[in-house]
Parts: sequence; C-alpha cells; structure tokens
Amino acid sequence: MNYCRFLTAVSAARKPSVVRKIFEVEENASAKMISLATGCPNPNVFPFRSAAFTMNDGSTMYFNEPLMKRALQYSLSRGIPELVTWMKSLQRSLHNPPSAGYSPERGQMDLCVTTGSQEGICKVFEMLVSPGDNVLMETPTYSGTLAAIHPLGCNLISVTSDQHGMVPAALKEALSRWDPSEVHRPGSTAPRVLYTIPIGGNPTGVSITAQRKKEVYELARRYDMLIIEDDPYFYVQFDKLWMPSYLSMDVDGRVIRLDSLSKIVSSGLRIGFVTGPKPLVDKLVLHIQ
Repeated sequence: MNYCRFLTAVSAARKPSVVRKIFEVEENASAKMISLATGCPNPNVFPFRSAAFTMNDGSTMYFNEPLMKRALQYSLSRGIPELVTWMKSLQRSLHNPPSAGYSPERGQMDLCVTTGSQEGICKVFEMLVSPGDNVLMETPTYSGTLAAIHPLGCNLISVTSDQHGMVPAALKEALSRWDPSEVHRPGSTAPRVLYTIPIGGNPTGVSITAQRKKEVYELARRYDMLIIEDDPYFYVQFDKLWMPSYLSMDVDGRVIRLDSLSKIVSSGLRIGFVTGPKPLVDKLVLHIQ
C-alpha cells in the first residue's frame, strides 16, 4: 500500500527529533554511562525511592529503587520498551494479525503507547484528515470523537448502523458516488478513512457481526480506505467467544486499531495503545515526540 497518500501535509513533513534519536542510543548503553546529551535529571534526586501495590487478590507488587528510577525518568516516545513488547505479544495472541509477519514496507504490524485512547484518536485524525476531506463515520457515534474531528474542517459522511452494527449496504451506498478505479487520481474526493466503534458502540452499545465486518473490510479494500477501529470495549465482551477484530482480518495493512486499559485496569492511569502498519505508527511516534 502507498501510505503516503493517506498523510496530511503536516504529518508527511514530520522528521525525527535529534534528542529522541539520542534516547534510542542511551537505551542500549551501559548503565554506568552518565549522559549530558538529553537533559535527563539525576535520578538520585527523585523524591520516590520504592513502592508497593496491594492487588485485589491480596498479592503485592513491588517497585524497587532501580525500577522506580527508571519509571520516573524520560523514556522513548513509543513507550517503555518492555511494555511495547508485551502489548505486541498481546495483540498477536488475541488477534493474530496477518500483517505481524510482513515487512515494514508492506505494512508490518507495529504499536505505540498513548496517554489514553483519546489521545490516540486525536493524533490519528490529525495524521490522516485534512480540511475538506470526506470522512466516513458510523452513526450515531461517540461524542468525544466528534469533538476531536470537527476542528479539522472535514466533511463527515454518515453510515447508518442498526442492532447488528454498521450496515454494509449503507456504506456501499455512501461510496457509490465514487468510481473505485478513480480513487487514486489526483484531486479525487473519495474518502480515505472510515471510523467505527465495532464492539459495544458508544452510545448505542451495539456490536457489529463478524459477517458484516468482512463485508466492510472488502469495501475498504475496493476503495483503498483505512479503517480506524476504535475498540475500547473489546475486553468487556460478555460472550465467551470474542468477536474477531478488523485487525485479525487485515491482510493489507489498512487497519489502525485503538485499544484502552481504562475499562479493565484504571481510567486514571491513562494507558491506551495504537496498533497499525509501521509506516503510519512511525508518523504517530514523530507526533508524540
């Protein structure tokens, strides 16, 4: 896929920060090295030395002094490496995305941590949506999403949903004004982005069926669109057999998935993560920098 065609001018122009490049070098350096390059404060002056957390099951989690120093220090924009690695393993275990084994250029699955899923939503929109763009959006939808996208000056095209989620026929009808063979032509106004909350949609609580997901994905392939899969309620499904995600069927590397720990761990921790093709996740990381 040509990911450049999806980027806004601002996102396309982002370049790596020199300071952040130095951080990457420091991550692999000796623990005895004292770097004066990145402005990191001396960890010995941090006010917290250690901590103990009592869990619901009665067990205790300890943060010793070395761990506490690391937790309080600057880290990589993508997220603490061990956390990113664990989250990638989680995504492979739960979704088994076909793109996990792809090359970076082909859209290899990648991931970055965000300050809650809402930050991820805002940054994804800012990466992909320019003033005047046509953006497909399942309706009704989350008010926070509308607040994030309206300032970008795009045209929202509503796609009807019912008790079984987004209606593929309604999506097909919304796209019918464009010829799939012409979506790559310069000046084409065809939508490049589809936003959806597939599980427990806010505010309806509706979940889309697996068959409908397949139909929606095929339409996204036909019109070469990205699917923004905003899925904060994935982990609170009542059925024992969880619904397959768009990420799990993403053979092209066209799904950007937003996950959150707010509903199952703590909303106050503000931990979200964005999974998607590496070329786009890399642009998100540049924005986080």
